Amino acid sequence: PPNVWADKAAAIVSSAGGSGGRRAQHHLRQIGVFVDLHFINKPEFSINGHELPTKFDSEGNLVDPETKERLKKVLQALQAFTLRLQGR
Repeated sequence: PPNVWADKAAAIVSSAGGSGGRRAQHHLRQIGVFVDLHFINKPEFSINGHELPTKFDSEGNLVDPETKERLKKVLQALQAFTLRLQGR
């Protein structure tokens, strides 16, 4: 105590092979509910980081323009949801 996670807005993003990222997201949502996090529902974001065309450069930086735009939408939704939870 106190629960520092309670009533915080959250989003989950993943980059994995196959369906592992989506399964991990589902499990993180279950854990988040237990600690009173509030997740955005949309947009969801999961990419297969190993499929072509390559989404990341050799240093691990996200370089795919379409994926960057999708991630930007997730972050914008998280910001709007955070402000809504704060009553703004």
